Amino acid sequence: MTAGRRHGWRVVGHDWAVRSLQRALVADGVSHAYLLTGPPGVGKMTLARDLAAALVCEREDVSERPCGDCRGCRLVATGSHPDLYRVASEHVGANLKIDQIRELARRLTLTPVEGRFQVAVFKRFEEATPSAANALLKTLEEPPSGVVLIILAREPDLLLPTIVSRCQHISLRPLPVRVVERALIERWDAQGQQAQLLAHLSSGRLGWAVRTLEDEEALLRRAARLDDLDELVRASIIERFEYAEKLAQDPIATQETLDLWIGWWRDALLVASGADAPLTNVDRRSELSRYARRLDVDTIAAVIKALRSAQHKLQWNANKRLTIDVLMLDLPQF
Repeated sequence: MTAGRRHGWRVVGHDWAVRSLQRALVADGVSHAYLLTGPPGVGKMTLARDLAAALVCEREDVSERPCGDCRGCRLVATGSHPDLYRVASEHVGANLKIDQIRELARRLTLTPVEGRFQVAVFKRFEEATPSAANALLKTLEEPPSGVVLIILAREPDLLLPTIVSRCQHISLRPLPVRVVERALIERWDAQGQQAQLLAHLSSGRLGWAVRTLEDEEALLRRAARLDDLDELVRASIIERFEYAEKLAQDPIATQETLDLWIGWWRDALLVASGADAPLTNVDRRSELSRYARRLDVDTIAAVIKALRSAQHKLQWNANKRLTIDVLMLDLPQF
């Protein structure tokens, strides 16, 4: 196999992960379980689909799998391959339940319909209930022959250590901004200025950039949430708690808002400290400069710490309203 050949691998960047998986395929050394971690939109699901396609690919030369053209690869691309299962909570912020794991475990005891492997992909496994996680652990301890489990999560620390230890861990990191920008232009036909802005806003998460490119309302939501933050730093405690009450009702909006605010305050810290590092919110330099003039580095760092703490608590299913209320108290007052 020629180094660097990708064939049907669609994931952008993360070449080291692709090479590792290709080597395992050629050597017939595929693990029974993989754990792919990284922030939302970094490429975990795309890599999981590529690996699934490689496992069911019909190309005779193993080094050329996935080929992207055979029946197996095409069915994986459309999500309709009979030996590919996807398991996830009902929506972001909901729980992945034990009944879902038990039903999948029952299916995995059956013989593959078309090939050698059955592949199960678990999205956002940090949302699994303790009983669901323990149910999966039983499958990991005694995996059926020909079954490959691919578990996706933000961070390994959010999972049971016994699950992490039984998987081959692949940690995906954000891509360089220029890689994201080039991919948006070459693969998704984005315009130059648009691609440049989205690449910066994505913080290296190509999946996020693509979803935002295809969602006409996404940048409007971003602008509204940054405007909300600007109002909150000048708002009373009562007004902040009213905002917290509304935000806590929507787990998807909560996650997106906290991710966005963490990036905003990181930029403010870079500006305040005079660091020579690329900004995420490149279209709002003047507002960031205003924050940097009003607040010192220690105060901004404390806000980032509070935001990350809130995000971490919510990932561990803490009370949403209480967590966001506490966060409102930690925001500075202009």
